[in-house]
Amino acid sequence: MGAPPGAGGLWPRPFRYPAFRAYWSGLLCAVTGFQMFRVAQSWLVYELTGSPLYLGYALAANAVPGIFFNLVGGVFADRMNKRLLVLCTQGVTGVLILVMGVLTLFNAIEVWHILVIAFLVGAVEAFDNPARQAFFPHLIDRSAMTSAVALNSSIWQGTRIVGPAIAGFIIDLVNTGTALFVSGLGFFVMAVVMVFLRVPPIPQGAPANPARAMWEGMTFIGKNGIFAFLIGMTFFNSFFGLSYVLLMPVFAVDVLEVGARGQGFLLGVGGVGSLVTTIWLGARGGFQRRGLAIVGGAIVFGLGVIAFGITSHFLGWYALALALMGLVGCSNSIYMISIQSSLQMLVPDNVRGRVMGFYSMTWSIMPLGGLQAGALASVSWIGAPFAVAIGGAAVVLFALATGAFNGRIRELGGAARPVE
Repeated sequence: MGAPPGAGGLWPRPFRYPAFRAYWSGLLCAVTGFQMFRVAQSWLVYELTGSPLYLGYALAANAVPGIFFNLVGGVFADRMNKRLLVLCTQGVTGVLILVMGVLTLFNAIEVWHILVIAFLVGAVEAFDNPARQAFFPHLIDRSAMTSAVALNSSIWQGTRIVGPAIAGFIIDLVNTGTALFVSGLGFFVMAVVMVFLRVPPIPQGAPANPARAMWEGMTFIGKNGIFAFLIGMTFFNSFFGLSYVLLMPVFAVDVLEVGARGQGFLLGVGGVGSLVTTIWLGARGGFQRRGLAIVGGAIVFGLGVIAFGITSHFLGWYALALALMGLVGCSNSIYMISIQSSLQMLVPDNVRGRVMGFYSMTWSIMPLGGLQAGALASVSWIGAPFAVAIGGAAVVLFALATGAFNGRIRELGGAARPVE
């Protein structure tokens, strides 16, 4: 892995490994490009149609492939050379975005082009996510795993703020096509990093038959309750817990009456809380009692979401809503980073891609979680505040029912070894 144990003492431990530093830098460029692509894509759709409905179609086109293809992507991650697979997925994504950029610059872009490219980018991402999740643990020592997961997560948290700002700046000063070219460049940087990255041989464990390989992965998760809990916890987080994000315009306009700027502050405070906690975990190296961090963090997160929904409805105090969003962002990072680092440390290499494919799929269903929350919010006697509170309650109940009274989960710690 190329790093003496004491090298770079002032750096977070994963950065002491040159291969991880290179990977992290490339990932920073790629994720920034992805955030820019989302903004430019939405801008183009609205510019061409003026329809919020088509914005939803574009989001669905990005999200739906992940629901169906992440499991297949996990099989590929276990069957193929992971470095080459990531190299290819990053390169193909960059090419797809450049195609959209060229069509935009020549004023030839149409809505159907955007929807098709959005679908293809989502499909490629479904192969990229499991491959990356299965690849980066081989760049570090497993004792640095939690810190590495946190550092990777900090990229997503940070670029969620910076990427859209860069895209908006370029669109305003130059044009949308140029923003897409810069976005695509980020993926090519990651592809180049993967070309020159050298890692020891990684075992390839999936059988040749894809259906059998997928079934083997599902059976492995089913037989090991710890994985069913960790992936189930992620599902409840995405489908129920984070539904407040998609309903935030309702809170900003109708419940708290603070408008678009107030919505930006609400989401921004949550994002900053999440980012600060993520960076802290990256420097700290996580928790020795990760099981308690997962269960406790999930309960605090769910209670924070419940409190946000109910107090916004009955009190309407904007300052309290901001404080609760900060708490929600912090607690969400604590338990989600603990979940991912636990998965990475417990999963054997021969099924890592397939397990992480299931894990990635739970994030792809987030738009469907917004759909169920929106359906609840449309019921007159429920409304958005109680729809959000119900989502928070679902997270708390799952954490209590499956984790709080399970000794194996509560005692999950930093020295966990892979499951045989």
